[in-house]
Amino acid sequence: MPREITAFSNPLIKRVRELRDKRHRREQRQFLAEGLRILTEARDTGRLPRTLFYAAASADHPLVHALSIDVEEAGGESIQTTPDILSKLSGKDNPQAVVGVYDDFPRSLETLDRSKADIWLVAERLRDPGNLGTILRTGDAVGAGGLILIGESVDPFSVEAVRASMGALFTVPVVQAEWSEFVPWLRGGPGQLVGLSLDAESDYRAARYASPTFLLTGNEAQGMPANYAAECDLLVKIPMLGRADSLNAAVATAVMAYEVLAQQRG
Repeated sequence: MPREITAFSNPLIKRVRELRDKRHRREQRQFLAEGLRILTEARDTGRLPRTLFYAAASADHPLVHALSIDVEEAGGESIQTTPDILSKLSGKDNPQAVVGVYDDFPRSLETLDRSKADIWLVAERLRDPGNLGTILRTGDAVGAGGLILIGESVDPFSVEAVRASMGALFTVPVVQAEWSEFVPWLRGGPGQLVGLSLDAESDYRAARYASPTFLLTGNEAQGMPANYAAECDLLVKIPMLGRADSLNAAVATAVMAYEVLAQQRG
């Protein structure tokens, strides 16, 4: 049976709230996810929270009830609490019905099998959690093998990034690596590195993409460093016909990913 917590001073509530901070996430090797849809999709991939918090008013919801049972049967804990405490945990004034505490699942380049997908996404120093979440959703939509974050990128396990991913964090593997690690790994097997650059001469629709294709998107503000561009097998650009000089990083990634998908599907 789930226990009930209604006091903000409860030690567990204090510890879970700390997971909003990157340092504590790394120390505890856990992260937060919120929302019934995200937690249900995570369960469908085989991942259940260590601890599930839900509002008393949601206790009779069939999906909440089923999730609570699954968590407890897996050795986790279900806790009934108040909307105010859920708000403190999630950082939102209008909290979702459920919040889950998950063990993180860090991966290395060596755990990736490039033969399992024709499209892979690579992002350099991605800073915005909304962009990261959107790129993960794009990766899920096109069947990408994973997202490789290069350099000092936003934490994919932040509450904001997990929320923006709409569950794709649980379906698209995420790896964090340095450029000096990524290049030897990439060149150790098949793979075409395609960079998106405004300085490129090739239109993204005219280029031809090999499998597997690794799509490299540069930093939102500064774009792609010259040495990264030099390493690419192919540089392409998306034409800009209006006054804007570039697309949002996540939008550009989506446009490119669907062009690659269209070509690979023939």
